Amino acid sequence: MATLVSATTGKKLIPGGSFLISNPAPSDCFFPEDFTEEQRQIAQTTAEFAANEIVPVSDAIEAKDFSVTRRLIKEASELGLTSVDIPEEYGGLEMDKVTSAIVAENIAKQGSFSVAFSAHVGIGTLPIVWYGTPEQKKRYLPKLASGEFIGAYALSESTSGSDALSARALAVLSEDGQTYTLNGEKMWITNAGFADLFTVFARCKVAEGKDAGKERLTAFLVERGTPGLTIGKEEHKLGIRGSSTCPLILTDCKVPAANLLGEVGKGHHIAFNILNIGRYKLGNAAIGAAKTTIGYGIRYAKERKAFGKAIAEFGLIQEKLANAAVGIFIGEALSYRTVGMIDAALEGIDQQDAVAIQKAIEDYAVECSIVKVWDSEMLDQVVDDLVQIYGGYGYVEEYPAERAYRDSRINRIFEGTNEINRLIITGWLMKSAMSGKLALMPAIKQLMDDVMAGPGEREEREGSLADAYALLESAKKLTLFAAGAATQRYMQDLSEQQEVMAAIADMVIDLYAMESGVLRADKMAGKGSAVIATAMARIYCETAMDRMEVSGRRIIAAVAEGDMLRTQLTILRRLTKHDPADAIALRRQVAEHVIQAGRYSL
Repeated sequence: MATLVSATTGKKLIPGGSFLISNPAPSDCFFPEDFTEEQRQIAQTTAEFAANEIVPVSDAIEAKDFSVTRRLIKEASELGLTSVDIPEEYGGLEMDKVTSAIVAENIAKQGSFSVAFSAHVGIGTLPIVWYGTPEQKKRYLPKLASGEFIGAYALSESTSGSDALSARALAVLSEDGQTYTLNGEKMWITNAGFADLFTVFARCKVAEGKDAGKERLTAFLVERGTPGLTIGKEEHKLGIRGSSTCPLILTDCKVPAANLLGEVGKGHHIAFNILNIGRYKLGNAAIGAAKTTIGYGIRYAKERKAFGKAIAEFGLIQEKLANAAVGIFIGEALSYRTVGMIDAALEGIDQQDAVAIQKAIEDYAVECSIVKVWDSEMLDQVVDDLVQIYGGYGYVEEYPAERAYRDSRINRIFEGTNEINRLIITGWLMKSAMSGKLALMPAIKQLMDDVMAGPGEREEREGSLADAYALLESAKKLTLFAAGAATQRYMQDLSEQQEVMAAIADMVIDLYAMESGVLRADKMAGKGSAVIATAMARIYCETAMDRMEVSGRRIIAAVAEGDMLRTQLTILRRLTKHDPADAIALRRQVAEHVIQAGRYSL
C-alpha cells in the first residue's frame, strides 16, 4: 500500500457558524487552489482509477453484479483509497479530511459505485475508527482498509428515517452479560447485499446514570452470517440501480457483548457525528458528478448541429453550461472551505479521543448541512439542464443524461433529507445563539438598531470584486435582519414554524455560498483563471441576492403586519437595492471558457 503524506492546514481555528457575524479574509479559508502536490496526485490517481477501471464496467455495475463492485473496492484499496481515514497502526494512511474529500469527489464518475464506495469508507468504517475498542479496531479495520471486508451502516427503519431516535429495533442484554439479543428491522441499507460488517443501531436499556432504566439508541457491530440476521431482497430503485439496497431483519440475533460499539445509550453521538461527515462527503461526490455531467454537456453541445451551427453557439445553451460551471466553482469553494475548517479543528487532537473529535466536528454541523443541501441541489439542476441540452436523446437510456438525472435524485434524501438539514441549520444557529456559544443575538440587536436608524455608510472597495463584496455585506445584514425579525416574533416557538425556519436556512445557505465564492475568487487574484473566477463569483452573488430578497420578504410577511410590516419591507428594499451586473455577458464569458476547455477546468 502506498504511503501518502498528509497536509496540515496551518490555519487559525474558525468557530462553526461564525461566518454570520464575522468577515474572514481569503487567507483564512482553504480552497482547491490550496491543495498540496500530494493531494493533487491523489486526486489524479483517483480520477484515473475511476475513468479507466470503474466507468468501463458501468453496465455490469448497473446490472447489480456485486462481484465487480467488490473487486473494484479491493483494487481501490491497493491504491490506498479505502484507508485514508484509518489509523496507520490498523493498516490505514491516517490522512486529513481534505484528502478524504478529494477521494470522494474524484471517485464519483459512476453513481452506483460512488455510493457503494462512500458507504464503505465513510459510514461503514468511521464508527469503528472513532468509537471502537482497541480489540474491535484490530479485528475489523485492517480488513476494511484492504477491502477484504465491506462495511455498511444500519440506522434507518421504515418508521424512523429522518427521525432516527425513534428507532424500534431493540437490544436486550443477557443475564450473564455475555450477549445482546437484537430484534427489529432496518430499511434502505446501502451495501447490505454484499457487506460483511454492519453497524446496527437499536434501543437498549441504560443501566446507570441519569438515563438509568430508559431505552436509548445504542450501536452494535454485527457480522454477516450472525445467527438471526437475515438480508432482505434487493430494492429496485429509481437511480443508483447498481448499488445494493436491502432491509435487514433481526430475529433473536445474538451479538457478543464485545461487539457493543461505544457506550450503551450513546448511539446518537455516533449516528449524528458520522452523518456530519457523510454530509460534506456527499457534497464532494456531488461536485465530482457535476464535473462529469458538464463534460457530457459540453461535448454534446459542440457536436450537435442545429440551424446550421453547433448548439454550443446558442445563448440559451451557453447559459446552462455557464450555470453548471458556476455551480461547481461555488460548490468547491464552500465544500473545501468547510473541510478545511474541520481539519484545522482536528489538528493536534488525539485521534483516539472520540469525545474531542466529536465536539470538534459537531461545531461545524451547520456548515456540513449547508454543503449537503447546496451541492445536492446544485447537481440536480446541472443534470436537469444536461437532459435539456441533449433534447430527446436526454430521455433515452443509451445516452448519459438519463442515468445522471436518475442517479442525482437520491442525494436530497441521503444523509438526512434536505428539509431536515434546513431545520438543523436554523435550529443549531438559534440554539447556539440562545446559549451564548455564538454571539448571534448581540449581532442581531446591533443590526436592528443600525437599520432602524436609517442608511449608514458602506465600506468602499476597489477592484473587479467590489460589487460582489458590496452584495455580500448587504446579504449578511439582510440575513441577520430576517432572522432577528423571526426571533422577536416567535422566540422559543420558532422551532414550530418550519416554513420560516426553512426560509432562514435558505438565506444562510446562500450567504455562506456567496462568501465562499467571493473569498475564493479574491484569493485567486493574479492567477491565470482569476478573471473567470471573478465572473463566476459575481454571477452567483447576483442570483443569490434575488433569492434572498424573496426569502426575506416571505419571512417578514409571516412575522409582521400593519405599520411594522411596512417598515420592515422598507428596510428590506434598502438592504437589497443595488445596480445589477450584466449577468448575460458574464455567463457568455464563462461559457466560452468551459467550451474552449472542453470541461470544467479551474
